[in-house]
Amino acid sequence: MTDTEDRYHYALVRRAIETLDAAGGANVALEDLAAEVNLSAAHFQRVFSRWAGVSPKKFQHYLALGHAKALLDDRFTTLETAHAVGLSGPGRLHDLFVKWDAMSPGEYASGGSDLTILWGWFESPFGPALIMGTEKGICGIGFSAEMGSDACRDDLVARWPNATYVKDEDALRPQAERAFPATGPSQAQLYLIGAPFQIKVWEALLRIPSGHVTTYSEIATSVGNPRAVRAVGTAVGRNPISWLVPCHRALRKTGGLGGYHWGLPMKRAMLAYETARLEDDPMLAENRA
Repeated sequence: MTDTEDRYHYALVRRAIETLDAAGGANVALEDLAAEVNLSAAHFQRVFSRWAGVSPKKFQHYLALGHAKALLDDRFTTLETAHAVGLSGPGRLHDLFVKWDAMSPGEYASGGSDLTILWGWFESPFGPALIMGTEKGICGIGFSAEMGSDACRDDLVARWPNATYVKDEDALRPQAERAFPATGPSQAQLYLIGAPFQIKVWEALLRIPSGHVTTYSEIATSVGNPRAVRAVGTAVGRNPISWLVPCHRALRKTGGLGGYHWGLPMKRAMLAYETARLEDDPMLAENRA
């Protein structure tokens, strides 16, 4: 898809989610969803299926309020097991072919005072994405669909207040293309900038395969502190590299979505998008079984 198509298609999905949320779990007919976005049913079906890989009717099932609980029942990932079978590590992380490096605690404590961070806006499957990076890799991804572009940028800049920020979309474009490729998995280089405990939590998130989920308590256990569920939740919420470090895959033990820094509609769309892509690719589904 082109950048314009990505923006347009996610805007349709976002409005569809709002319509479904307002329905309170009741089924919404294709014609009614299409009317909400001012398209004919046939046109809406085509553009929506092109984005999601499945029909609006099937995707609506993935967006249902019980979908997160169903994922916990069917695709709950035990992080220790995922690690043992090679789904994580600095070289190759589950379905995302990403590599990562981490800032030292001392460098983090300085608030990024010796760091130059490039930034720019790029299109993604989830609307406009703000990408920040250094020569070591992507250090931040934020989404503006729910909060607006200025608030999104201010949010990420506040993570490293002493860094020098330079807008340079041309320099970042190769990293952005690897983060959101037109086809295939992401192949990004990440630079994790955070406190030591935060980085442990983000490493745990990287062990969750696409289309699967875990819980905050499971993450706490995997980082060696099973009582630190609240601290884990805070660290998940402070993850600066959304999507690639998949904090959207962390749920409450009850199956509730919990929070999401860039808005719950975005979290629901990401989970549904991954489920649709997983189930639409028989080979991928077989590999994840």
